Amino acid sequence: MPTAADVPTTARLREEGRAARSALPLSAHADLAVPQRDPAAILAEQNETRQPDLVELRMQRTLTDSFAFYRGTAAIMATDLTATASTGAAVVADGDAHLQNFGVFASPERSLVFDLNDFDEAGTAPWEWDVKRLAVSAFLAARSLGADPAGCTAAAESSVAGYRDAIGALAALTVLERYYVRSDEADLRAALGSRRGAALERTVAKARRRTSLRAAERMTELLPDGRRRFVEDPPVLVHRPDSQPGHTERLLDTYLESVDPGVRELLSRFRIDDVARKVVGVGSVGTRCWLIVLRGPDGEPLLLQIKQAVRSVLESHGLQPQPGLAPLTAPGREGLRVFSHQRVLQAVGDPFLGHFEGRSHDYYVRQYHDMKGAIRLADLSAEELRAYVRTCGTVLARAHAQSAAAAAIAEYLHDGEEFDRAVAAWSARYAAVADADFVRVREAFA
Repeated sequence: MPTAADVPTTARLREEGRAARSALPLSAHADLAVPQRDPAAILAEQNETRQPDLVELRMQRTLTDSFAFYRGTAAIMATDLTATASTGAAVVADGDAHLQNFGVFASPERSLVFDLNDFDEAGTAPWEWDVKRLAVSAFLAARSLGADPAGCTAAAESSVAGYRDAIGALAALTVLERYYVRSDEADLRAALGSRRGAALERTVAKARRRTSLRAAERMTELLPDGRRRFVEDPPVLVHRPDSQPGHTERLLDTYLESVDPGVRELLSRFRIDDVARKVVGVGSVGTRCWLIVLRGPDGEPLLLQIKQAVRSVLESHGLQPQPGLAPLTAPGREGLRVFSHQRVLQAVGDPFLGHFEGRSHDYYVRQYHDMKGAIRLADLSAEELRAYVRTCGTVLARAHAQSAAAAAIAEYLHDGEEFDRAVAAWSARYAAVADADFVRVREAFA
């Protein structure tokens, strides 16, 4: 435990926020300077670490359209963010806080919560980086719905305003009170409004149907001996031979050391039926991702996802130091990073979340399809989108409020509507950069 001298008081943090505002005006966040870099080279370098047979699929998904490109290229934006204005206050950041990384999922009490749900890039970074990643995605989402430039800017501004208002309210609470704050289905419904909730109702209904049991019934076949086996769907779902008998069992035993004793006891009642490689996402395509189907004592299935944890782009491309993490060469470093940062950033965690070190890669484990769902942006009106992105900004503020810098950030942003406008203007400029990168990369990988 740190000593009292090591823990800054709220008064001191607010002083730091006021000093930062004097040193860096809110309007400065509108300035965009992009460092010299080759977006195609950045992706090609990442592809060298991916499974070779999936590189083409990764690029196909990334180059579907400008929005998909933005979602799949966090490394490019992390490179660019090194040249942006920053107060110097760092938080445990999501690292990839675009709109599609927010959604609903089940709490251990089986209610639906709304929160961040992807933490592959989580790490320590300036708080502004997550805010700008979210704001640009809001701008691009509005554009994909046919909004004019003013409407796109309004969506970006709404996401930032949601963050600014929420971080101010959260900083007025004690750190313990902030810890218990969470957003659920009812909060999201209230934000969208009773007459504008059709998209949410569809999302909630679909999420409640997405369970391990349903996924297992859809993705596996029941063998005569009662075991389940994945039905292949190349290249998205394929089996890979295990060169060492019992290897999967040994890795799962290591994973069990990282989970709560109650979950460890629960999983001791399950046995492994089958393992297959499952391609997921956009930017994650090509990393080593697996699904494992477990069978309980009465034949009940449970699906766990095993996902490779690679170095965060906040560190590799954003060049941000990562205090508290082991040296780069330390075994298990990245799996532990995702595990620990997800526990900080999410208000309600997956009880099955854990991690382990594989033969030559780090991994984390989570439950698959536990009532997980995301709002389909195409179903939203312009007004609904602005309400939704504002709620995402609120959720992001709750995540950042778990870090010590929250009070300093709140003081810096106090009555700071100028910050909303500045980041929205920055987002419009950065969207043009992303568009140009999309064209350049599409030509390079043609």
